[in-house]
Amino acid sequence: MLRIKNLKCSYGSIVAVHGVSLSVKKGELISIIGANGAGKSTLLLAICGLLKNWEGEIVFQDKDLKGMSPPAIVRSGISMVPEGRQIFSPLSVMDNLKMGAYTMYRKGLKSQVEEDFDMVMEMFPILRERAHQLAGTLSGGEQQMLAIGRALMARPRLLVLDEPSMGLAPKIVEMIFNVITTLQSQGVTILLVEQNARAALKISHRGYVLETGKMVLQGSADELLVDDDVKRAYLGRDYGDFYDGRDA
Repeated sequence: MLRIKNLKCSYGSIVAVHGVSLSVKKGELISIIGANGAGKSTLLLAICGLLKNWEGEIVFQDKDLKGMSPPAIVRSGISMVPEGRQIFSPLSVMDNLKMGAYTMYRKGLKSQVEEDFDMVMEMFPILRERAHQLAGTLSGGEQQMLAIGRALMARPRLLVLDEPSMGLAPKIVEMIFNVITTLQSQGVTILLVEQNARAALKISHRGYVLETGKMVLQGSADELLVDDDVKRAYLGRDYGDFYDGRDA
């Protein structure tokens, strides 16, 4: 579904991603792990058209994404849940979801939008209770639920998630990861960037490891979970799958 070949991304004279290649097959859940500054988010920004200064090849369902605008990429079937959620704080929960459905409205698919509202509200019941509340007044966990729901309203073929567990309590992280696995089981193809490497790999089919902008390792999730280098660098002490990095 997605093929990236020799991708090089830069911010001015600073090269953030060096010749990265990867692939995502239809129905897969693929994780990209690595330390801060490894280039993970930069890679996702290039895929979604939010970073213009890149070289190489990004092909989604046989369509070259080079030069395509972010709205065109969304219409092609890619939705992103950005790092830090980036919801529309002054708008209500319902209006945020409507913004996610913008491309569906443009296609005149109002009945399908209503179905998607119901799907998101069933997945995240708290959003139904908060439907008319300003999004900026939600808790961090509720905002992450809204960000995921907003992305799903575009009916993506590929869902891209950037650090969905960041800053959340372990109980909320567990719930978010359960939702991700449910979506994958329903046929949504997922590309996941996540610092909680253990939790990410445990729900993934395959994984890629980035270090300072370079792809240094790839393999099945099971292989990476037992790889000594991965364990030493990214898995750390076994506090449990959903330890969020804060002091116990």
